[in-house]
Amino acid sequence: MEPKRPFERLPDMKSVPEARAPLSETSADDAFHDLYAAAYRRMVMLAFTTTRSVAVSEELVQDAFIALYRSWDKVEDPVAWLRRTVVNLSISWLRRHLRQSRADPVPLVQQDAAEAVALRSLLSVLRPRQRVAVTLRYYEGLSEQQIADVLGCRPGTVKSLLSRSMVKLQEELRHVQSL
Repeated sequence: MEPKRPFERLPDMKSVPEARAPLSETSADDAFHDLYAAAYRRMVMLAFTTTRSVAVSEELVQDAFIALYRSWDKVEDPVAWLRRTVVNLSISWLRRHLRQSRADPVPLVQQDAAEAVALRSLLSVLRPRQRVAVTLRYYEGLSEQQIADVLGCRPGTVKSLLSRSMVKLQEELRHVQSL
């Protein structure tokens, strides 16, 4: 029997709209629902890179969408706002979780998929902010400026995060290959 992949039960994605124009209330609800359908899976995967738990990621993304819905009329770029909110919620969750589990460390997620386990262990050598930067750059395909906007830092900081992350990942790969 083939092992299940962590995102198998999530809906398929359409292309995510980058921005929206002011809309009437009915079309605003439609636009929100379209964004939800298009961005949900991608946001869960983004949260997963930090939390390493599909269930927690889904919950954090739901919280982010609720917050977006409440602020819908005030948000100019819902995709960017949502991405930043998911990253912030994920990092906050991770900090809380690490504080609580320092005395008794427990694996966050147990998965059967060899790919997911390998990727998780490889990314685990990175700090949360580095993991987010690497994910946004190489999975989401964002520019350094876009990543800087999400993380609330300067593009130079993003370059540094990515550079240091790549060095750490290369060292980890060399170490794993030597075993």
